[in-house]
Amino acid sequence: MRIRTVDAFTDRPFHGNPAGVLLLDSGFPADSWLQQVAAEMNLSETAFAHPLPPGGDADWALRWFTPAGEVDLCGHATLATAHVLATAGLATGLIRFSARCGVLTAETAADGTITLDFPTSSLIPVPAPGSVDHALGGVPILSVHDTSAHIGDLVVELPDERTVRELEPDHGALRAFAKRGVIVTAAAEDPSRGYDFVSRGFFPAFGIDEDPVTGSAHTALAPFWAQRLGRTELTGLQGGARQGLVRVTLAGERTLLTGRAVTVLDGELLTSPPGAA
Repeated sequence: MRIRTVDAFTDRPFHGNPAGVLLLDSGFPADSWLQQVAAEMNLSETAFAHPLPPGGDADWALRWFTPAGEVDLCGHATLATAHVLATAGLATGLIRFSARCGVLTAETAADGTITLDFPTSSLIPVPAPGSVDHALGGVPILSVHDTSAHIGDLVVELPDERTVRELEPDHGALRAFAKRGVIVTAAAEDPSRGYDFVSRGFFPAFGIDEDPVTGSAHTALAPFWAQRLGRTELTGLQGGARQGLVRVTLAGERTLLTGRAVTVLDGELLTSPPGAA
């Protein structure tokens, strides 16, 4: 079984966010086997996809697993899967994925960029939980917003880009936090550098201390910053040691996420699911 590692939301190897991609001939094996593969890959997400019969609402079925569990929505691993399908000649143009959160699409342009069409997340202002305030080391918090069920993050607005970049959270304290994770964000210090806002994402409860570029989080960051900056087309820079760029377009109930991807590893998985021929 052919398995790949793809760096998403970047055009350079060893940047952006790496995702595993395993294409299956048909059907999903047992969840326990999928989870074992994801744990073995030990990346923030491993995507599993198989083709669907023609004539339906979607072309491929898609699921995502972290090293510790399955998630409802993942942006960078969807972009990575679309990249693999396009570069392998298995799909062209618009690709429709059937996932736990509904039908998602990815479209590859002639220049190699890939645009994902995801549902826009809701944003509900909430008080800063004491556990999160403690985990972030008591840095000044300007606002906190809860996101939709498929995202399940807290978006925490910090005073400036420098505070976001220099943040050293207590991952142990965040691990006890009940939600998926915490996204910290601030306006760009200098938009002439090519991005409008910065963010970092922490998901220790799912075995990911820091996720370099979280596509799904940008379905919440897009409306958050569109309201503040007065524009619906923005670019976000996410990450600490590894970084990537996400171009976002807010289109009401949908958010378009655009980026690039590069395959850095292409190998063979020398084990098969139980019961496979």
